Amino acid sequence: MRLLLDPQLNPRTESGWRRRWFDIIYRHDTPSARNFDLLLIVAILASVIVIMLDSVASIHARYARELLALEWMFTVLFSVEYVMRLLVVRRPLRYGLSSWGLIDLLSILPTYLSLVFPGSQSLLVVRILRMLRLFRILKLTQYVEEGGLLAGALWRSRRKIFIFICAVLTVVVIFGALMYVIEGPEHGFDNIPTSMYWAIVTMATVGFGDIAPQTPLGRLVSSVLILIGYSVIAVPTGIYTAELASSLRESGREHPGRDRRGCPECGLEGHDPDALHCRHCGRHLPAAMG
Repeated sequence: MRLLLDPQLNPRTESGWRRRWFDIIYRHDTPSARNFDLLLIVAILASVIVIMLDSVASIHARYARELLALEWMFTVLFSVEYVMRLLVVRRPLRYGLSSWGLIDLLSILPTYLSLVFPGSQSLLVVRILRMLRLFRILKLTQYVEEGGLLAGALWRSRRKIFIFICAVLTVVVIFGALMYVIEGPEHGFDNIPTSMYWAIVTMATVGFGDIAPQTPLGRLVSSVLILIGYSVIAVPTGIYTAELASSLRESGREHPGRDRRGCPECGLEGHDPDALHCRHCGRHLPAAMG
């Protein structure tokens, strides 16, 4: 039976070794495919652990050769898997340029680049991105749709958030320049950019303490900026929450099982799909959309 997949993932042939390996690599509903997925996940996790351990100086000093051998072993293994993915699909270039294909390529490229640029193998931690295949293996793709709803709400609120960021940056510039004048280089405020850094840290209520005002007026300005910081922290959250609530209403997910028909008399929405009359004023509702 022909697999109902994206054309780029259709098997190159309907029989033979390519079809068998296609079923193993790309399908997730057979024992052999699930075993392949599980072994791949274990290999990904093991390779990331090897990279992390190699970054610890004491471990690297004692086991550098062993860790390097493991790193190359995983790289060769993932390289073979990547080539197999390209061989068994009908359109290898299309898969190679897809998001999954690029992630697979990035998971092996840093090791080969390390032959020319030493140290670039640390970038191999991007292999952890391959764990996203768990969403497909465990049939959790519906959660990706929910993530898309969150991302969409964030994108639609981008203009409001941009204006908010501009306002915050304006406050940072003003207070940074003010503290540069009040405190000066003798108290650590060497220039306006350094003072702006202090303003950002203070406004975010982080308070590293590497730069601190020493004069009474500087401390007063610092206190005002801290209060401003507390007052603006909730602004982007409110903007995003309002946009998310609007997106939920538009998608009908805010009240599952209800439709969005509005009463022509009172404007009330959120009636039951089979409702004939408004539950508030009793007016006859328009027919539900199929």
